[in-house]
Amino acid sequence: MDLRTPGLRTRRAALAVTGAVALAGAAVLTVVLTRGQPAAPARPRHPAGGAFAGSPRDIPSPGARGLGDPLMPLDGNGGYTLRHCDLAFDWRAPGTPFPATATLQATATQALSRFDLDFAGNTLHTVTVDGAPARTLRDGDELVVTPARPIARGRTFTVRVAYTADPTQRRHRDDAIQDYGWVPTADGTLLSPQPDGAKMIFPADDHPSVRAPFTFRVTTPPGLTAVAGGRLVERRPLPGGRIRWTYDSEHPVAAQLVQLAIGRFSVVTGTGPHGLPVRDVVPDGLVGDTAAYRALTPGHLAWLEQRLGPYPFRRYGVLVGDADLPVALETQSLSVVPSTDLLGDRVDAERNLVHELTHHWTGDSVAIRRWSDLWLSEGHARFYERLYADTHGGPGLEEAMRAAYARHDQWRHDDGAPAEPTAASLFRQMRYDGSALVLYALREEVGEDVFARIERSWVTRYRGRAAGTADFVRLASGTAGRDLAPFLTPWLYGAHTPPMPGHPEWRVDPVAED
Repeated sequence: MDLRTPGLRTRRAALAVTGAVALAGAAVLTVVLTRGQPAAPARPRHPAGGAFAGSPRDIPSPGARGLGDPLMPLDGNGGYTLRHCDLAFDWRAPGTPFPATATLQATATQALSRFDLDFAGNTLHTVTVDGAPARTLRDGDELVVTPARPIARGRTFTVRVAYTADPTQRRHRDDAIQDYGWVPTADGTLLSPQPDGAKMIFPADDHPSVRAPFTFRVTTPPGLTAVAGGRLVERRPLPGGRIRWTYDSEHPVAAQLVQLAIGRFSVVTGTGPHGLPVRDVVPDGLVGDTAAYRALTPGHLAWLEQRLGPYPFRRYGVLVGDADLPVALETQSLSVVPSTDLLGDRVDAERNLVHELTHHWTGDSVAIRRWSDLWLSEGHARFYERLYADTHGGPGLEEAMRAAYARHDQWRHDDGAPAEPTAASLFRQMRYDGSALVLYALREEVGEDVFARIERSWVTRYRGRAAGTADFVRLASGTAGRDLAPFLTPWLYGAHTPPMPGHPEWRVDPVAED
């Protein structure tokens, strides 16, 4: 967090007014893409090869290169909705390229002459659409696919991409994320795709608002274990001692939240509240040393369920990352936590464990609509992390929030207001303690009881959906029975930190200019 990026200073007036706003063998990927529910056809479907007519959306044209997110415009893709992704990796050895196979299903939301996939690096071999060879063009991080015949609006199609995966691909950010993509370990790998690193691992529809079910099929040498988010469907021995592991994600998952790890692991199972399956994945040599802190997960689940309602997925667990991993990550149903965090101080370990678990309500289940909504994900996770620590041996919540308040104008100056980041400043302190402070201010303004209802309503109403800042302001206002936009707008978008309700003595430190 050393680099400082000037923040945007634009107020969102509309929100204030309305309260809303290569190696032998190819890897193969099959993709079926769909975006949204296809509209009912206004006329009988065109026969294969027939003329396209009718509305402009029935005339074949290219799908958008990205979803147009203001911070990362090329993240995601237009013209289709992703329905399912099947990834098959033929793993060989650490740092060694390998054949990979994946199948994705999608539905066209317009008549498509071509479409894009997010795909960076890796050696491309062949691409087919519904079994027919397709023409391709690599353009930066975009893979442009032109099918042999246009795809009619409303039709589901399958894309098959054969490539050689390169498990050494990583990128760097000058914020909390640091290095992301493939994370090498002594005997395998794990994944840290956030924010937009999935494209280094597989062809993707790589935006946090886009989710689809995943199937993972990973073949490993003898002695290694493959794990992924979701349920183990099959473990099949193959000739030569290799093993194929098949997992079902059980729920739709965003590309940035996919987890797939290979190594010498022990899988430790247990039970959480209401019989919830708990599965920890631990390097063989760390099972005993991390047991005490991992055993705290059922209690963390129970504590969060009291505040946010039922845990939104079918299983949970921790993947202990014995690697050069700068941060933990809320990969869906299997959070990755650095081993160093589980071998030190209990308060620090619990803060990290509670933080990543909270994300399963806010960030995983309730996805963010745009990258500028990240404060809703990281702010909530930090708020409940701090709230838990307040009564479990850590620093007091008020003490932590007062310290954040003092720094808030500096963070606004360096990295943008909570809901107005730049792409470079996404994962800086403002999106963590700075955004938790917004929630603390809201609680001080409306009272603990109303705040609790807002929080429960938020994760209930938008469970399994994407939502944004305007949605939160609207819901909070409806729950509180008054328009909270005039209160929340300066907190979320202002150049200066507003007064803290109930704490007139709190002061903001002067801003140190660059």
